[in-house]
Amino acid sequence: QVQLVESGGGAVQTGGSLRLSCAASGRTSSSFTLGWFRQAPEKEREFVAAIRWSDGTTYYADSVKGRFTISRDNAKNTVYLQMNNLKPEDTAVYYCASRNYYSAYVRRPYDYDYWGQGTQVTVSS
Repeated sequence: QVQLVESGGGAVQTGGSLRLSCAASGRTSSSFTLGWFRQAPEKEREFVAAIRWSDGTTYYADSVKGRFTISRDNAKNTVYLQMNNLKPEDTAVYYCASRNYYSAYVRRPYDYDYWGQGTQVTVSS
């Protein structure tokens, strides 16, 4: 069982920055992968970014590439999502998710077994 706790959400204006954190506890394996997803009202949950714990390989949605950066702190078992140049369309509840097995797929919500409770990000124009 893995527990995930997100923090760092809030309200900013267009062009602002936020850093989300996801602290993982419980059993994690060398194949641990952690992803960030977001869900806006009346929209489907969508992939934002992911990182493989073993080698730090990162993946990004096209909509955030160049603005968001995912990173990890091995010692703290924490993954960060640095979000810069935020836009109103980034407004959503952001969730971190994880799995403990290798898969080539990282962009689908059903590829993950554990989810955090979510943190709200609101970007005003």
